[in-house]
Amino acid sequence: MELENEKLIVSSSPHIFTTEDTSYAMRQVILALLPATLAGIYFFGFYALIVILVSVVSSVLWEALALYIRRKPLSILKDYSAVVTGLLLALILPPNVPFWIPIIGTGVAILLAKQVFGGIGENFLNPALVGRAFLLSSYPQIMTSWVKPIGGLGFMSNLSTATPLAIEKLKLTGYSLPSYWDLFIGNRAGCIGETSILLLLLGGLWLIYKNIIDWKIPVSFILTVFIMSFLVGKDPIFQILSGGLFLGAFFMATDWVTTPLTSKGRLIFGIGAGLFTIVIRFWGAYPEGVSYGILVMNALTPLIDNLVKPHRFGEVKK
Repeated sequence: MELENEKLIVSSSPHIFTTEDTSYAMRQVILALLPATLAGIYFFGFYALIVILVSVVSSVLWEALALYIRRKPLSILKDYSAVVTGLLLALILPPNVPFWIPIIGTGVAILLAKQVFGGIGENFLNPALVGRAFLLSSYPQIMTSWVKPIGGLGFMSNLSTATPLAIEKLKLTGYSLPSYWDLFIGNRAGCIGETSILLLLLGGLWLIYKNIIDWKIPVSFILTVFIMSFLVGKDPIFQILSGGLFLGAFFMATDWVTTPLTSKGRLIFGIGAGLFTIVIRFWGAYPEGVSYGILVMNALTPLIDNLVKPHRFGEVKK
């Protein structure tokens, strides 16, 4: 068939253009985290708000310092990635930490886990999780000190307690496990932003709807924890509602840079993170394993991509 007045234009990639850039995606993540952030402030008081603000501001300042040293334009700050890192780190901190904790944590996250590798898009580990892992290993007593939620926007709770996972794992006496409902809405001890499963789920579904994240990693992650908990005789509902599983699955395990590129690779990533989480929770010394499960799979991402990469069209297998 002869085509008249038609031209075949061959140009270099990319061939598909969009107005949605990194800053757009980061703003969507911030928006999706906002409900759980507000819930954390409600449950743990205005002190938690100050911790969040210190974390976000220090993260942006560390990023600006790194860009200045590297002689990069400060306009890069407009991509909001430093804001997301600071917010995520704050949400995985205990609500009663001293203010210097998020400053050190964001410094490690931005300088050592991100900028030293070249900045956004070049890091191979999730910066916020690296910051938390450093703080947990350096200041374990501070990072494992928990308070009861107060509710009603007080300043800070002075009543110490244990997290549901710690109560269940260590068989602590004098403590009672919260109900499924309290776990679901967030009325229990834990990090600032990990408590309200309801609001984290709504935020995660928003990101899936906006095509910011892929459903495969969070679904396979959470489902693996559920199935493995059932197989080893643990309460699977309690296990998926406790700890930072939903926060990690929807907002950290789905990081574009540190996760596989293919659908099959993302399923492997989610299953692997879930398995490592279960191993640490049930047989490790620490009651929670979400952060380390994601970091291990971050490190394995290049291997996963290499194993499941699709063959080029017409390629002959040798």
